[in-house]
Amino acid sequence: MRKFNIRKVLDGLTAASSSSSSATASAQQQAAAGARDSDIAETLQSEHFQLCKTVRHGFPYQPSALAFDPVQKILAVGTQTGALRLFGRPGVECYCQHDSGAAVIQLQFLINEGALVSALADDTLHLWNLRQKRPAILHSLKFNRERITFCHLPFQSKWLYVGTERGNIHIVNVESFTLSGYVIMWNKAMELSSKSHPGPVVHISDNPMDEGKLLIGFESGIVSLWDLKSKKADYRYTHDEAIHSVAWHHEGKQFICSHSDGTLTIWNVKSPTKPLQTITPHGKQLKDGKKPEPCKPILKVEYKTTRAGEPFIILSGGLSYDTVGRRPCLTVMHGKSTAVLEMDYSIVDFLTLCETPYPNDFQEPYAVVVLLEKDLVLIDLAQNGYPIFENPYPLTIHESPVTCCEYFADCPVDLIPALYSVGARQKRQGYSKKEWPISGGNWGLVTQSYPEIIITGHADGSIKFWDASAITLQVLYKLKTAKVFEKSRNKDDRPNTDIVDEDPYAIQIISWSPESRMLCIAGVSAHVIIYRFSKQEVTTEVIPMLEVRLLYEINDIESPDGEQVPPLPTPGTGSNPQSIAPQSHPSTSSSSSDGLRDNVPCLKVKNSPLKQSAGYQTELVIQLVWVSGEPPQQITSLAVNSAYGLVVFGNCNGIAMVDYLQKTVLLNLGTIELYGSNDPYRREPRSPRKTRQPSGAGLCDINEGTAVPEDRCKSPTSGTKLTGKDILSLGVHGVYQAVKKATFSCYSIVCSGSPNNSDDDQKMNNFIEKVKTKSRKFSKMVANDIAKMSRKLSLPTELKPDLDVKDNSFSRSRSSSVTSIDKETREAISALHFCETFTRKSDTSPSPCLWVGTTLGTVLVIALNLPPGGEQRLIQPVIVSPSGTILRLKGAILRMAFLDTTGSLVPPAYEPWREYNVSEDKEEKDKLKKRRPVSVSPSSSQEISENQYAVICSEKQAKVISLPSQNCVYKQNITETSFVLRGDIVSLSNSICLACFCANGHIMTFSLPSLRPLLDVYYLPLTNMRIARTFCFTNNGQALYLVSPTEIQRITYSQETCENLQEMLGELFTPVETPEAPNRGFFKGLFGGGAQSLDREELFGESSSGKASRSLAQHIPGPGGIEGVKGAASGVVGELARARLALDERGQKLGDLEERTAAMLSSADSFSKHAHEMMLKYKDKKWYQF
Repeated sequence: MRKFNIRKVLDGLTAASSSSSSATASAQQQAAAGARDSDIAETLQSEHFQLCKTVRHGFPYQPSALAFDPVQKILAVGTQTGALRLFGRPGVECYCQHDSGAAVIQLQFLINEGALVSALADDTLHLWNLRQKRPAILHSLKFNRERITFCHLPFQSKWLYVGTERGNIHIVNVESFTLSGYVIMWNKAMELSSKSHPGPVVHISDNPMDEGKLLIGFESGIVSLWDLKSKKADYRYTHDEAIHSVAWHHEGKQFICSHSDGTLTIWNVKSPTKPLQTITPHGKQLKDGKKPEPCKPILKVEYKTTRAGEPFIILSGGLSYDTVGRRPCLTVMHGKSTAVLEMDYSIVDFLTLCETPYPNDFQEPYAVVVLLEKDLVLIDLAQNGYPIFENPYPLTIHESPVTCCEYFADCPVDLIPALYSVGARQKRQGYSKKEWPISGGNWGLVTQSYPEIIITGHADGSIKFWDASAITLQVLYKLKTAKVFEKSRNKDDRPNTDIVDEDPYAIQIISWSPESRMLCIAGVSAHVIIYRFSKQEVTTEVIPMLEVRLLYEINDIESPDGEQVPPLPTPGTGSNPQSIAPQSHPSTSSSSSDGLRDNVPCLKVKNSPLKQSAGYQTELVIQLVWVSGEPPQQITSLAVNSAYGLVVFGNCNGIAMVDYLQKTVLLNLGTIELYGSNDPYRREPRSPRKTRQPSGAGLCDINEGTAVPEDRCKSPTSGTKLTGKDILSLGVHGVYQAVKKATFSCYSIVCSGSPNNSDDDQKMNNFIEKVKTKSRKFSKMVANDIAKMSRKLSLPTELKPDLDVKDNSFSRSRSSSVTSIDKETREAISALHFCETFTRKSDTSPSPCLWVGTTLGTVLVIALNLPPGGEQRLIQPVIVSPSGTILRLKGAILRMAFLDTTGSLVPPAYEPWREYNVSEDKEEKDKLKKRRPVSVSPSSSQEISENQYAVICSEKQAKVISLPSQNCVYKQNITETSFVLRGDIVSLSNSICLACFCANGHIMTFSLPSLRPLLDVYYLPLTNMRIARTFCFTNNGQALYLVSPTEIQRITYSQETCENLQEMLGELFTPVETPEAPNRGFFKGLFGGGAQSLDREELFGESSSGKASRSLAQHIPGPGGIEGVKGAASGVVGELARARLALDERGQKLGDLEERTAAMLSSADSFSKHAHEMMLKYKDKKWYQF
């Protein structure tokens, strides 16, 4: 175990102090003169870290293809980005990716063989081996001259039919993945008199009763029945309308086609002249016997038979054109009944699940899998009304777009059962009573026993809690935060105070304490809601509410109600709490004396009783209000503490602290006011106007080019108030351009002046109002456009990159010069952390306090003086005292944490959860009220001079300072050219480290407290804001991010988890016996009925059909290779795989032997020829003539 001694490090570092860019040197730089010895044993080493992906959860993004193995009972979904998702029983999932990223157009299982063929839009075929936990490609075949349009693999056949855009059909041996010389050319399948091209192949299938007959459907409406043995077309069926799909009746005497005019045609195989029947399922039947009006195309039809009743005809599409606005439908026709099942999204594909895999037997359909654009639905065909199955997969992550994510590992063990119990009451009714039919595969071994919870915040204001233990995912509980607000029924009823037109309830920040179960959220409309967890249902008569006026002014404007902002408290003195009585309804004051919107929140809280079911129940709603026509700025940081009964939040205007027990505002300050009057880091106000005395806040200067989070929560010009002269200098076009450049702006531009305007300002007042109105409208339009692209959710504080419109790079500059109005912006609150630590250098014992980090890299402290517990806590006020700056870092502060003298993490104090809604005896109540919260301060036996270490991580660097001396003992420059998007202090292997994700795609970890680099891996470039907004680390080496709008990707940076991952993953393939073939029966066997088999090897093999053209397709060996098959499952199926492998290897050897034999034969022929010439030359000569 390696130990680090600060004094020893100091001795060897006098020469290295200047080279801070060096990772090793900068990790050991120290700024403390006379720092005490710190003997903390660090157990984490580089070998404890390894980065790899674990599992992917959620609905496959942009699905494009569907397949099902009826024996293995595995479902496969392909996507437009080349991804494959395989689903077995609940908890058995797998994700694979084609390297090319081309769209998957079709999937075909080798039924019960543990293999899958995928056809891609780049005209490649791939053979996937599913017999290993991580499927791999065994073979690939790239078509060079023709585009693939349709594939068909008959059951228990190794020959794959491949239709192309040119109308030809090629045949591929799926074992060797080579082309056969047998080709069906389009002109051979057509009438000799037909000169027009029939179009691409849209369907291929063999007759269920005769494998030698191949049905080929062309897009133009022509169907050809091809005889494989005689190599000619037996029948040709012609229809005027284009064909989309074809399906056989299991007896092989009839087939059905779906057409582009919404009709179905049923054909008798031996009657090619006209269809036996034409059906328009959704067409209006006209009285005069005329053809029904054309409908939308029927994109797919399936024809499934049953022994006991009428066949099922199942189709998608075909609705009448006059059904405008009707949702996509799946139609189930069974006998005389027709059921139209409406879907929430467009239908991509569907499959009917049947009892038998044999096409020549009664199909006995029992369910339909419907792949929608954003959902997967299973319909039970066996029950009346066709109910759907309850989907056990975690496919509802995107039910409303995800706007933020938090990940908690190693939670209290009673938390998941508690959430599950309240979530079980939310489940819908009316599902099918049958078990989920996709039941293949086996679960992996559970090697991780700790509980994990993922929380997702969504654009509709909902929050979902997920059980993420043991690399699975299951929804536990859903909370709807929007139900505390009045909802406008239409756009006309919507108040003018809305910041955005869409998703005003969207979640931006989640703060959650697993131990106390306290939850706090911040929404896009500058609202904060605090929740308590309860297992009892309650009805809240009046929803407790506070309105906070968090303003940022550089001139002495009095608030409309005459209320003055309290003066700046000096360090060491307590500020009087600004008590505001909780309001039962929003303020009705909607305009100030100058006609501007004022004192109005963005959302209206319900004033009627609210029934709150078991789970999370509203404790308090806090809303920021409009100030003098300026909308409230979005909240950038949030923290809640159950032990103190406090919640604090900040934005680019300042910080507010609320006592949620007493329902009062304790602190309401501009960021500038947090600095002491003699603070060296204090930022003086700057303004284009003449300087005035700050009232409530001041305008800080800003580092040049900084893209701090206020960019996303204000208009580009609201950092500095513009007077009429400024607007004239900018011009309307300048204002227009400023709004246009605000990539993440969600608020309207505000161009307001001081009430004490000069004469020029008064003259320009009308002009200002016009510009203001137009700019607000335009900004709102821009905001809504941005909202449609990114769901309007800008990044939380620590996730704000500087997007250069020109090159889309993430470069940023942080020089401190201020040269123009455009470079001035506000200092926002970017990090908040409640703790029990040393506030001042002179402190002898830790005390409750709040550490505040800003976007300029400043760390400040606010001391908290809490009253005694019990009844006194609800009566006496909490005293808060800003105590000035602790230190300064480069870049915005992202995360703060505290270590004790042993190097262990000191978590914030919390009050253990208890049920609040249960009536108890008075003595028990008093006992609970007097119970002290769980405190984690160091023991009194420890020396007080160096009791704790504070770890602070910013966008650029990390520092460790000793407390209470406030000396910097370790420093690490994390990145020079990029910036950190997410930083977390996490536990791993009974130790702790700092984990960082940078915008340049690097994931890094550092030891604590010495900040030694332990891991630096290039993993994921920041391609979009979704990744930045949702990436988070947690304990035990786990992390996640939203890889697509519908999917969560989990990764691990723990070597131990990587090693155990193979065991944890489920198995897709399990040895299962193939069902017996249907019995032919005595009479069918006697008279030659039943299915006719075909020796495809004889027809398509090289001996009879020759070799295919080498230029047509190129064979590419897959990375899975022969080794993948060698690791196949044991048993009969495994032996079969090994036998096939041996045959494949033997075939390769025979091929080599054949080539050598051909070379020897050629040599022998040449020798024979020369010998014959010699014989002729010397035949008539005598022996003495030689």
